[in-house]
Amino acid sequence: MLSRSVPRLFAGLFLCLSVLLTGCSTRDTATSAAAPSWAGHMATVREYQLPAEARHTLALIDRGGPFPYARDGIVFGNVERLLPRHPRGYYHEYTVKTPGSRDRGARRIITGQSAETYYTDDHYNSFRAVLR
Repeated sequence: MLSRSVPRLFAGLFLCLSVLLTGCSTRDTATSAAAPSWAGHMATVREYQLPAEARHTLALIDRGGPFPYARDGIVFGNVERLLPRHPRGYYHEYTVKTPGSRDRGARRIITGQSAETYYTDDHYNSFRAVLR
């Protein structure tokens, strides 16, 4: 009689353990995190998940420079209209160094006047709101 209940006991323990562990997942949920209201339904990325070069650019922006590229800080026109619409001059762009690139590369940080921050790694074809 005891031999029949042992497998059932282990099956029950396994089921309870798997249910408990499901709620303890360690996966990062940055891609599923809700976007801040200023980003609408845009995808998000946490600051620490950005490439090191992008985090360095953010630190330069926070300090007010100096910036390594002459075009850093220029007005971003949002011609693609992928970011929320605002009057011209609302957004500014900064280059994120691309290792091995001989020019400015395709990576940029875009900032808005209300502390919004966006990242693109494909030269404005797509953006992610940066969660800081």
